[in-house]
Amino acid sequence: MRKLFGTDGIRGIANRYPMTAEIALRVGRATAHYFRGRSLRSDKKSIVLIGKDTRRSSYMIEQALAAGVTSQGAMALLVGPMPTPGVAFLTNDMRADAGIVVSASHNSYEYNGIKIFGHDGYKLADAIEEEIERLVLSDDFEERLPVGMDLGSAKRIDDAMGRYVVHAKSCFPNQYDLKGMKIILDCAHGAAYKFAPLVFNELGAEVIEVGGEPNGVNINKEVGALFPECARDELLKTKAHIGISLDGDADRVILTDEKGEVVDGDQVLGLLAADLHSRGELAKASFVTTPMSNIGLEIAMRERGISVLTSGIGDREVVDLMRKEKLNFGGEQSGHLIFTDLTTTGDGVIAALSVIAAMKRSGKPLSELKKIVQPVPQILKNVRVTSKPVLEQLKEVSSAIEDGNKKLKGRGRILVRYSGTEPLCRVMIEGEEKSMIEAIALNICQAIEKEINHKTLP
Repeated sequence: MRKLFGTDGIRGIANRYPMTAEIALRVGRATAHYFRGRSLRSDKKSIVLIGKDTRRSSYMIEQALAAGVTSQGAMALLVGPMPTPGVAFLTNDMRADAGIVVSASHNSYEYNGIKIFGHDGYKLADAIEEEIERLVLSDDFEERLPVGMDLGSAKRIDDAMGRYVVHAKSCFPNQYDLKGMKIILDCAHGAAYKFAPLVFNELGAEVIEVGGEPNGVNINKEVGALFPECARDELLKTKAHIGISLDGDADRVILTDEKGEVVDGDQVLGLLAADLHSRGELAKASFVTTPMSNIGLEIAMRERGISVLTSGIGDREVVDLMRKEKLNFGGEQSGHLIFTDLTTTGDGVIAALSVIAAMKRSGKPLSELKKIVQPVPQILKNVRVTSKPVLEQLKEVSSAIEDGNKKLKGRGRILVRYSGTEPLCRVMIEGEEKSMIEAIALNICQAIEKEINHKTLP
């Protein structure tokens, strides 16, 4: 069992184990130690690139990571506030041996996290994470730390954001621009607050910003991908063409169409897959999503000759299956969209640009394009839990799920799982009748509360 790394790096409340300065220093040291000898350079001294989001605690974690890296004789390249996909891109672009991003993504400001990328910009394989965790929790190399001239160094890279802006713009077709387009851009007071407006402005759009004034404690606070109504309300006031809501580290995006309707993530997946397929650019006429996607997506894609592969839950699982099957598109209903011809991880800005490009090619507004997918009724409930026992061993939960499946009669589905990053149990139900799936969800949530939290829901 892992003690530090979860499904998406290390995460927790900042300044509480495991998100302490001491652990961060050890992670920096272990990462530099692991890549020493595996470096791409002839001197075999590793280079580790470090980016962060706008949380107050990111200063503490960033500096601790840099201290750990330099204590191993390696070089730390500090790029400052930078979206997670920007760190992934720059790690590869600048020929670093590893990249570390300090961010807790969509979580509130008191949380923070650490994610690590390899030199190719992809998240580390499980075996490498496990070895780094082993090093973090051991004292294997404490007595062999370099001294004197063998210590490492750190420097800030002032042009890092410019490199990433150029890359993002290059992902938009040369024959189009955004002149005459009004965009609502919500950066969640997060890592993209400087980067994203530059991209859309330089492509010619009129950008109206919300969520663009971070103060260290307002990241994701009633703005961004978790609160798309913030962009929607501004869009309706200004009659903009599209609303773009990023999360705190800008690796996912939620869109609002020109009518002020928030667009379902599966509809975005479907319209992008159809656009790629129509141009012969969807590898193997297939893409990857997760069990959280609505069955309506699969139905719509089947009608267009497109196959939908299902991975485990999480963008990392999506990418792993994409690479295994040699596919170039995949994503999650939550707004993680991955184009491996362009990126190595979810990138909210590049995903938004891809949707706008599809609008340009088709000559249709987003409200029309999204109709490619007609979702069936779906409900998602989150139950905060005090522990995470094996669900299959919980009799009342299992009984509630079995009862729900009987009521659905094979014309829907139930998915119950724990969150990999939060103390939550997620309950997702699909079916033809909304009142029925709501009742099934309530029954399962009550069983979870009773059996795990020893509480009774009203």
